[in-house]
Amino acid sequence: METEGKVIKCKAAVAWEPGKALSIEEVEVAPPKAHEVRIKIVASGVCHTDWTFLHEVGKTMNPQPFPLVLGHEGAGVVESVGPGVTKMSKGDKVIPLVVPQCGQCERCLSPKTNLCTKNWEKTQQCVLADGTSRITCKNQQVHQFIGISTFSEYTVVPEDNVTKIHPDAPLDRVCLLGCGVSTGYGAAVNTGNVDSGSTCAVFGLGAVGLAAVMGCKAAGATRIIAVDINPDKFEIAKTFGATEFVNPKDHNKAIQVVLRELTNGGVDFALECVGNVGVMRAAVEACSPAGGVCVIVGWTRTGELTLVSEDILLGKTLKGSYFGGWKSVEAVPKLVQDYMSGKLLLDEFVTHKLTLDQVNQAFDLMITGKRYETYSSHMSLVQANIRHLPCQMCSQHRASFRQTRQPHKEN
Repeated sequence: METEGKVIKCKAAVAWEPGKALSIEEVEVAPPKAHEVRIKIVASGVCHTDWTFLHEVGKTMNPQPFPLVLGHEGAGVVESVGPGVTKMSKGDKVIPLVVPQCGQCERCLSPKTNLCTKNWEKTQQCVLADGTSRITCKNQQVHQFIGISTFSEYTVVPEDNVTKIHPDAPLDRVCLLGCGVSTGYGAAVNTGNVDSGSTCAVFGLGAVGLAAVMGCKAAGATRIIAVDINPDKFEIAKTFGATEFVNPKDHNKAIQVVLRELTNGGVDFALECVGNVGVMRAAVEACSPAGGVCVIVGWTRTGELTLVSEDILLGKTLKGSYFGGWKSVEAVPKLVQDYMSGKLLLDEFVTHKLTLDQVNQAFDLMITGKRYETYSSHMSLVQANIRHLPCQMCSQHRASFRQTRQPHKEN
C-alpha cells in the first residue's frame, strides 16, 4: 500500500490523562512537513522516564500536556520525508534521537557539549517545530513525548532528531542506543573520560548502569565496583565487566564509607546511574579527594542535591552527563557499527519481549520486577535489567517491542 503523502491510520498507546493506564487506540499520523521524517517504528524501549511522566505528573514534576503518546527509545524505517530533507530517504533504517544535532548552532559547533538547541524548547513541550503534533486520535491532537512518540506504529520526527544507521542493523537491538545504553556507556568514556588502570564505582545496575560498567571496562579500568541493593544483579554485571559487587544492605556503614575503605581512600571515578539525590551525594563522597571524578547520569526532578563544600574544594570534580555526551546524529551510527563488529554489547541487555498491546504489562513488569517473556506476530517488547528508581531517559528494565503489522515492510 502506498502511504506517502497520505494520513496513516495505525495503533498507538495513548495516555489520555496522568496516572491512568495507556489505551491502545487507532490514531492518525499526518504526513511529514518541511524538515520532518515519518518513521515506521519497528522496535521501541520501555523506559522508566516514560512511566515517570505518566504517573508523577503533578506530584513531583510540573504538569505535562495530555493526551500524549509516550516512548523515546526506538528504531524503525523511513516511510517518507518532508520537503527539504536530504540526509535520509524512504526505506532507510533510522533511530530517533532525544537529543538533536543540527550541526550549525553554537552548541553543535562546540566540543564542550552535545546539547543542540534546534527545536529543543518545542520538543520539551511535546510538540514539533510549528507547535503542533502530527498525531491525532478521535479528532483530538495527541502530544508527542519529547517530539518522538515511539509507542506508535508510525511517528513523525524532526530531521535533526533522526540518524540513519547501517541497513543490516537489527532494529530490536539497536533501538537501545536511542537512549539508555548510549547514555551509560558515554558517561564513562566521554563525560567521565575514565582512565586506564583506574578504580571505578557504578551505582545502580540497570540498563544505564550496566552500560556504564561496559564503558569503564572499554576505557581500561582495573577495578569496577558494581553497587546495587539487588544481589541478583552481580552475575549480569560481570558480563559487562564488573570485578566486584557491593550491596549496601550488607553493611552497617554508609556505602561511601564502605567504598573508601575498600579503595584506600576513595575511587577514581564514580558514576551515579539511579537518579536519586541521596545516591548522588554518596557517589561524590565515595570519590578520592585526590582528583576523584563523580558523574551524575541518573535523571530526576525530585529533591535537591546538597554537598559538603570541602569535597569539591579539595579537588573532586562533579559532572553531569546527558545522553552520554554524544553528538547524537554522528555518534549513534558509529555505536551501531561497534555493536555489529562485536565491540559493544546489546543482546545481553534484553530479557523480555512483549507486544504493543501489552505495554501496560511492560510498565508493571518494570515496577514489580517480575520476569516473563511472550511473543506475538504483531510486535515484541524486549525488556532487560529492572530497578525501581528512574534513570536518565531510561528505566533499569529495558524493553523493546517489534512491530510487523504496518503496510511498509522493513528492508
